Amino acid sequence: MKVMEGLKYSKDHEWVKVDGNKAIIGITDYAQDSLGDIVFVDLPQPGTAVNAGDAPAVVESVKAASDIYSPISGTIIEVNTELENSPELINEDPYSNWIMVVEMKEPSELDSLMDAGEYEEFCKEEA
Repeated sequence: MKVMEGLKYSKDHEWVKVDGNKAIIGITDYAQDSLGDIVFVDLPQPGTAVNAGDAPAVVESVKAASDIYSPISGTIIEVNTELENSPELINEDPYSNWIMVVEMKEPSELDSLMDAGEYEEFCKEEA
């Protein structure tokens, strides 16, 4: 399992990369490995308002469909349209192939997320 330093992690296995007032969000290596081969990504519409905990996207694999939760409140300003035709990119590198970008409304919500070390421990406990 690969965990990247410098990112924030949710208990739902999403990662967040902070870029100014933007939160770039994807799923973790643990999540993509658990899902298996990803065959479809249902992306949200840019302009959609989300609250932390909302599930604006869905990833479908050969095993299951899984909601993708926004760990942060704000407005979706961009989605990774490459995933519409190539959802398997998430399996190849989940940390380069983000799903959505949220303009943060409450950056303080980042404080409730885990750092890399905490996330690794969380995954060990969950396994």
